[in-house]
Amino acid sequence: MSRKFIVAGAQMGPITKDEPRASAVARMCTMMHKAHERGAALVVFPELALTTFFPRWFIDDDAALDAWFEKQMPNDDVRPLFDLARELGIGFHLGYAELTPEGRHFNTAILVSAEGEIAGKYRKIHLPGHRENESWRPFQHLEKRYFEKGDLGFPVFDAFGGKVGMCICNDRRWPETWRVLGLGGAELVVLGYNTPLHYPPAPGHDHLQYFHNELSIQAGCYQNGLWAVAVAKAGMEEGSELIGGSVIVAPTGEILARAATQGDEIITAEIDLDRCAEIRANVFNFAVHREPSDYVAITAPKAAG
Repeated sequence: MSRKFIVAGAQMGPITKDEPRASAVARMCTMMHKAHERGAALVVFPELALTTFFPRWFIDDDAALDAWFEKQMPNDDVRPLFDLARELGIGFHLGYAELTPEGRHFNTAILVSAEGEIAGKYRKIHLPGHRENESWRPFQHLEKRYFEKGDLGFPVFDAFGGKVGMCICNDRRWPETWRVLGLGGAELVVLGYNTPLHYPPAPGHDHLQYFHNELSIQAGCYQNGLWAVAVAKAGMEEGSELIGGSVIVAPTGEILARAATQGDEIITAEIDLDRCAEIRANVFNFAVHREPSDYVAITAPKAAG
């Protein structure tokens, strides 16, 4: 039985501070139609795809902060995307800010089946940035203040004829993310990101942002024998330029498709989940070649800081 299908990355251009969720969802629906026209079975949307990247501002009012979060999924604003997925028979991945009934805040992503049902959920673990107001920055990065560390681990879900995992933005930079997903059997990893071109603590690295994005994803794919679809929210958003560079990467680390703009753009590629064996049965055969007894330092408690 063939496990080939077409995946789509739905890169989004900027979302302004006052753009309603319904507008962002309408843009996503337009791209879902385009992905469907290309035969895609799965379309991947970015991190925090319903709003602007609000952690760039210091917000000290709880009600104002909570307004950026979704209390239900789907809700009335997002339901058209679920309905369209069901109508077209196409699955999707969506990143958003989640406010739980218990009042907890997470940077969350969901995997939705072609039937419009939530098939998996992930909450971001590697939260970047800082907690306190740092007024010297041209823009803040307050994810550590606004979100809790994800509490679901790195689950892998049976979906789209294979094993699918998720991560979010900064997670992609950490090899542990990919290895845990690989050990869980993931054959496809889908992820979104909102990555500023300018990094205030180390501005000398600004010219490397696109390179580091691809380096992290290609290494994760190759070293774990899996596919990835990594999708940006890009462009000049409220004074902060976000990188584009959305990519679809093979288990060999090769890039099959790359976005050419910083706006709303669909990229597609046919993937074959059976190709994961090219790597997993050879160079990175975990059962034969891993030596976990020598990796103890990786899971040792982290130093204070």
